[in-house]
Amino acid sequence: MINIVIIEDEKPAIEKLKQLLVNTGEAISIIKILGSAEESVNWLSLNPSPDLIFMDIQLNDGISFEIFESVTINAPVIFTTAFDTYAIKAFKVNSIDYLLKPIVPELLSRALQKYKDHYAGHTTDNINQMISQIPISYKNRFLIKTGEHFRSVEVSDIESFFIEERSTFFITKESKTLDIGFSLDQLEKMVNPDIFFRANRNYLVNIQYIKDMIGYSGNRIKLKMQIGNYPEPIIISRDRINAFKQRMDR
Repeated sequence: MINIVIIEDEKPAIEKLKQLLVNTGEAISIIKILGSAEESVNWLSLNPSPDLIFMDIQLNDGISFEIFESVTINAPVIFTTAFDTYAIKAFKVNSIDYLLKPIVPELLSRALQKYKDHYAGHTTDNINQMISQIPISYKNRFLIKTGEHFRSVEVSDIESFFIEERSTFFITKESKTLDIGFSLDQLEKMVNPDIFFRANRNYLVNIQYIKDMIGYSGNRIKLKMQIGNYPEPIIISRDRINAFKQRMDR
């Protein structure tokens, strides 16, 4: 018997998923349905871990990734969502599969089989170890809309991401400045940390485009980039100095 928790805030989606699970013919028991991130944190904090969690990404009180920041989740997770934007981030947490809505029955059965093949019958420690060994993949390109046109931009062609007037932009190697619909916190988790470094709260820079590093007051470092004309100096914040020096001294 697979004990399942469903985290979903739309009743039609809940009923559809329940029916799809029944139709798989697997021995399952839906032990709890949670409708918000807050409710999920409270329940998961006070109850034993289920065997498997089905989790929608966009909930009525936020993004479900916030749950992982508030409580330790030991169970493997199958994400269900109408958007593919978060696929990379999903596999940085306990995700074993990512199903787009409307859920295809064959893909749901395959996801359950993956759970049975790799996780069923294992202890929590075994599951955590196996989840930690899932390879992480990062974004290779971003699809950007400019007016009526779309453009695919290689991540390796981006010099930096930065915030200006509460919006997020990036600069390409062709000196193009384009806006992007993600926060720096989101982008930091989407791009390869071996290439991009969070200099401060306003800048995420591609270290391959650093032209010069200049000593600055308070033992900080000011960066001069190859291309961009930025609205303010890029200064490594005090709490990031040691990490930056280690990164540049590998």
